[in-house]
Amino acid sequence: MLSIAASAQKYYLLIGTYTTGSSKGIYVYRFDEATGTAEPVSVADGVDNPSYLTFSADGQNVYAVNENGGKTAGAVSAFSFDTLSGQLHFINRQASGGDYPCFVSVDDSKKWVMVANYGGGNLSSFSVAASGALQPAAQTIQHEGVGYNPQRQEKAHAHATVFTPDQQFLFCTDLGLDRIYSYDFHPDQDQPLSPSRIPYATTAKGSGPRHIAFSADHRYMYLIEELSGTVQVYAYNKGKLLPVQTIASVSKDTSADKGSADIHLSPDGKFLYTSNRGITNNISIFEVHPSTGKLKFIGVQDAGGVTPRNFTIDPSGKFLLVANQKSANVVIFKRNTQTGLLTPTGAQIQVDQPVCLKWWPIR
Repeated sequence: MLSIAASAQKYYLLIGTYTTGSSKGIYVYRFDEATGTAEPVSVADGVDNPSYLTFSADGQNVYAVNENGGKTAGAVSAFSFDTLSGQLHFINRQASGGDYPCFVSVDDSKKWVMVANYGGGNLSSFSVAASGALQPAAQTIQHEGVGYNPQRQEKAHAHATVFTPDQQFLFCTDLGLDRIYSYDFHPDQDQPLSPSRIPYATTAKGSGPRHIAFSADHRYMYLIEELSGTVQVYAYNKGKLLPVQTIASVSKDTSADKGSADIHLSPDGKFLYTSNRGITNNISIFEVHPSTGKLKFIGVQDAGGVTPRNFTIDPSGKFLLVANQKSANVVIFKRNTQTGLLTPTGAQIQVDQPVCLKWWPIR
């Protein structure tokens, strides 16, 4: 019989960062699920503000936004990824079509990359060549309007571009307009996106929709709202969203700066987690009802740092890692798969301004 240590899977952990301080770009680590420890592998340096990353479905390519704006235009960069050595190799870069791109996704067929431009209030589509290189933007869709909060919602602020599990639609959350835009996805057309029959779902005024997660059975979608600090639960069916529940991600007595940021389900779908920045700097933990998809708040865990912008659960479900942007640390927590609760392992990864965490298995 193999020992647990010998049979445990190892993964590459990619860390996207802001490079306005000492960070050099995208960091690659090797993570051991038996020990919950990470060791450095490589660094893709010279990459400007790669604040959000995504893998292609085959793991051969990584795409990163370059979150710039103003004098330095926002961009998106393509890399090849050597799954044997853990090395990233730059391929090319294209203008993102708007200021401060903050989210990137790629469809399962690896034909299209989608980017949300927060500052530009728009989203862009990029055709992908056989080499993984990005072609210039084929389509840029501008959102128009003014939101409820004059400080944060003075215009459109596209925040995420997420393909639905059936790959028939693309959802784009707009923090500035309190909307979840829906686009029909046509991968074989020159311009792959067109507004759906119901072009958007409206969230509560001043809520600030940010990131979303789908249940494994695709029946439910979960939305974290940055400004109101709430989670919205939707029933999902063929592109349609039906509101099911609203539940707080932060306590009601928290100040106006909620700063809720990221949202993920455990691999078994039994628990949901959210990160909250603002003054709380914590991870909220919810139990998921197996038949209704509704959430029950069961606890909170200090993030072990400041500004937990992004977090991730390793594919085994045994560990949860939090990227604390302003304290320059990625904190590793042990996750109880039965209760969903988190325990600090004492292990950390020291990287300046970590803001995105992504996994790929080491074969």
